[in-house]
Amino acid sequence: MTDRLPGFNTLAIHAGAAPDAATGARATPIYQTTSFVFGDVDHAASLFGLQAFGNIYTRITNPTNAVLEERIAALEGGTAALAVASGHAAEFLTMHALMQPGDEFVASNKLYGGSINQFNHSYKNFGWSVAWAENDDPASFEAAITPRTKAIFCESIANPGGVITDIAALSQIAKKHNIPLVADNTMATPYLIRPLEHGADIIVHSATKFLGGHGNSIGGLIVDGGSFQWAGDARYPMMSQPRPEYSGMVLAETFGNFGFAIACRVLGLRDLGPALSPFNAFLILNGIETLPLRMQRHSDNALTVAKHLSTHPAVSWVSYPGLESDRYHQLARRYTPNGAGAVFTFGLKGGYEAGVKLVSNLQLFSHLANIGDTRSLIIHPASTTHRQLTDAQKTAAGAGPDVVRLSIGLEDPADLIEDLDAALGS
Repeated sequence: MTDRLPGFNTLAIHAGAAPDAATGARATPIYQTTSFVFGDVDHAASLFGLQAFGNIYTRITNPTNAVLEERIAALEGGTAALAVASGHAAEFLTMHALMQPGDEFVASNKLYGGSINQFNHSYKNFGWSVAWAENDDPASFEAAITPRTKAIFCESIANPGGVITDIAALSQIAKKHNIPLVADNTMATPYLIRPLEHGADIIVHSATKFLGGHGNSIGGLIVDGGSFQWAGDARYPMMSQPRPEYSGMVLAETFGNFGFAIACRVLGLRDLGPALSPFNAFLILNGIETLPLRMQRHSDNALTVAKHLSTHPAVSWVSYPGLESDRYHQLARRYTPNGAGAVFTFGLKGGYEAGVKLVSNLQLFSHLANIGDTRSLIIHPASTTHRQLTDAQKTAAGAGPDVVRLSIGLEDPADLIEDLDAALGS
């Protein structure tokens, strides 16, 4: 082949992979082993000292996981990646590399509920604080920045409402203050949005969702964009200061534009331990091979269903950026020209009771707390994930009594519409 970078569809199938050298197996093998034999004492020493790349222990590196890491780095246009046990683990290891006790970060208020809980509560145990900003108002992010701010965090497409984030505007603010922009790209995947191209520095994924795509495995990914200059920046000692664990090595100087990914691996994953199972890495790899086909079908189906619901007599509103009437439609045209994704919310005129009735009467949709499956999924947050909150708190969280969230799968859209119509009319 020439030096031309392969296209997205080709990378989704081939990036990072090659026939197995020992057996000729074409599919990436599952290296289901805890540890690896060293060539000799010097080889072992060079691995432990980060003077050579190779495998020591699956908590740190594994050949199956390595293919997944190379593939997502290629698809996102990053310099390196790290596979971990879940999307939450990806967020945690990212912040672990960036933050010290007493540090802060600014986050969009339009995020997955689990991330909001993690940021508000669990991170306090590490002395990390979050300042919340209005996703639709970039100036609010800048207003929240203090001398202790170490990052800005957003979702490229926010869960659950399908809100499109103006990544480029946030990147300008991050660069002005010389702090990294971290973008959760779970909902979009690199097929719809590549945040690094719009100025993000680090990407995280819940690979559990659309990357794996089949609801059969949990995993997370961190992608190093290679764009932030860690070297010499004392605010980020994990990358810029001599590490006593590695004989005074400065990771940013030794590893250059993938120093952040190395820090997450050898200072985070090594010691905190949220390792991804090689079997799950294998399943996610197989899912990624069909990612471009699936994401296009997800988006096309979602638009068809959203258009139908927007005119349904039982529905008061639909929030989906693919609709021309949606407030985020112009951002969607700019950032997601291939489609606005699979997930959206809508409101029922009958409120809480109508939501409970709808999820109880559907036949084809699965009522569960997940997104990104080949199957279409539904949840009524007010009666499930947000049930413990008051109505005022539910509304503030975007989970009011009338709100229903759909994750549209790969079925025939006519069948999905028939299922919804039957349940709404029953």
